[in-house]
Amino acid sequence: MSRIGKLPIKIPSGVTIHIDEKENRVTVKGPKGELAQTVNPKIRISLEEGQLTLSREDDERESRSMHGLYRALLNNMVTGVSDGYRKVLELVGVGYRASNTDQVLELSLGYTHNIYVQLPKEIKLETKTERNKNPMIILESADKQLLGQVCAKIRSFRKPEPYKGKGVRFAGENVRRKSGKSAAK
Repeated sequence: MSRIGKLPIKIPSGVTIHIDEKENRVTVKGPKGELAQTVNPKIRISLEEGQLTLSREDDERESRSMHGLYRALLNNMVTGVSDGYRKVLELVGVGYRASNTDQVLELSLGYTHNIYVQLPKEIKLETKTERNKNPMIILESADKQLLGQVCAKIRSFRKPEPYKGKGVRFAGENVRRKSGKSAAK
């Protein structure tokens, strides 16, 4: 039995779940938005007494792996529409800047040109620039998967390098530093 898959998902107040048996689709609505997920037909979903439980038809390898996967995806959806997810990116480097106009993020990361990123409407964008502090990009969304994908894309423009630590990093991320050539002697 999947240890994660057998855990029930508690439904907080203000969150409604609709299960479409015909298309194996689960729709979750809450104060932060609405998300939908298609579930494999081998996984059965039941909603009882404010808890969502998942079970599988057989004990095949594929069914066992999907059991925990879909439970985790549905749990992330419930958490997202009730509380939401938030990621903070920090720009470390001289002259690195970030600004936004609506859903367009403008990054100045030491290249000859600025980088413009059009973000999906599901993500709320905010940039902060304070004196003597690194510029910050704050992203909020109900969809954890989409938020992680957008953060990874922004981070890929200038990953933190190990010698000086410059680049785009998550707030609180520890970048392992290397000593340069002079430490070899």
